[in-house]
Amino acid sequence: MKIACIGAGYVGGPTMAQIALKCPEIEVVVVDINEARIKAWNSDTLPIYEPGLTEVVQQCRGRNLFFSTDTHKHVGEADLVFVSVNTPTKTRGVGAGKAADLTYWEGAARMIASVSKTSKIVIEKSTVPVKTAEAIEKVLRRNCSDPSVHFEILSNPEFLAEGTAMADLENPDRVLIGGKETESGNRAVNVLKSVYQHWIPDERILCANLWSAELSKLTANAFLAQRISSINSISALCEATGADVQQVAHSIGTDSRVGAKFLSASVGFGGSCFQKDILNLVYICEMLGLKQVAEYWHSVVLINDYQKQRFVERIIDAMFNTISGKKIAVLGFAFKKDTGDTRETPALDVCKGLLGDNARLSIYDPKVTREQIFTDLATPKFEWDHPGRKQHQKTDAVSVTTDPYEACNDAHGLAVLTEWDEFKTYDFERIYETMMKPAFIFDGRNLLDHAKLREIGFIVYALGKPLDPFIQKAYS
Repeated sequence: MKIACIGAGYVGGPTMAQIALKCPEIEVVVVDINEARIKAWNSDTLPIYEPGLTEVVQQCRGRNLFFSTDTHKHVGEADLVFVSVNTPTKTRGVGAGKAADLTYWEGAARMIASVSKTSKIVIEKSTVPVKTAEAIEKVLRRNCSDPSVHFEILSNPEFLAEGTAMADLENPDRVLIGGKETESGNRAVNVLKSVYQHWIPDERILCANLWSAELSKLTANAFLAQRISSINSISALCEATGADVQQVAHSIGTDSRVGAKFLSASVGFGGSCFQKDILNLVYICEMLGLKQVAEYWHSVVLINDYQKQRFVERIIDAMFNTISGKKIAVLGFAFKKDTGDTRETPALDVCKGLLGDNARLSIYDPKVTREQIFTDLATPKFEWDHPGRKQHQKTDAVSVTTDPYEACNDAHGLAVLTEWDEFKTYDFERIYETMMKPAFIFDGRNLLDHAKLREIGFIVYALGKPLDPFIQKAYS
């Protein structure tokens, strides 16, 4: 058996590496037209950071795991073709700002059809709208010149969390495979199931029809994001009443019906999927005339935007209603710890909000490059996942440093925007001595020891917690 995966990104690379590791008899080739990305996958410095990924790639690469730009050759030879290409939010035209842009998916389907001389199982790995498989099947059938070639479409959505992707692949809660409820569809499902059975128990491999599988991915992300927006909305109420959001979250999280996961209040959710998938879900509901359902799910995104803006306003209000010309140190730019991914990171909107009030920013993140940060800051909303982004000119108002202490030197305030564990180990007495006074810390992740920071002399804003008396006076 030979597997090809179109798309060497955050999903395709790690997933295929895991399959190659667990299925040594299967040849796995990841293909991409991006030569620089493929070159990185074949080097000692992989294009993405994910704990445990490098070790797996190094073990399998050259044995049964390969990375190539020769898409036509390897897709043509494959029995199973995973498609893991971008499905970004449309930026123009009908559905702009909500609907998924399937340009790259359709392009992949046309390419598969054009090079196929044998029948193939084509597997949706990208997050796609409901009924995408139906459209893709039409494209495949109408663009393949060989009438003997048969395509079977499966939906196999990923449920990975960045930062724990390799652990999620090793020990998933479930693997979902959706296929047509026909004899050929069932055969295709069983073929893919046999791959996962190399390391995953049968009871964790769930089978469904195509449409249920496609919708399950959107719904899963919507539910997770909903929990984050829910606790974030309560964090605002906690600040207004003097309650502590962490105590509230712990209290409700001990209820077995609720559970404790995704109840950490923060500056907002980010990543490539949550907002994109919810907006896609909203668009589908609107197109189907489900206005109230669409509005309900859209409110999850609105609360997320509100939380980021609220955090910016807290910073401005606390610092005497002006941050113009003031240096603010930003610790963390990735959307979460243990990843270098900045897609839809809440840090981006917070930084843009601070820059909008003429602040000067000094940014430190242990895994995000200087080039990535400047590119993100100059990229319009929803454009981050579209090819062809160019490096934009740097601004004098932003500096990016590889030294967190340098970032904090002479700063008026410090904003924690990613929950990197290393931030908890810093010498904050040293940081305090180098900052302007009063020295403010705005903890958007409730990561630090706030009592200790106050003993040192910091004015601390902790999201969703009783306000520091100094800050309370600023609001009165």
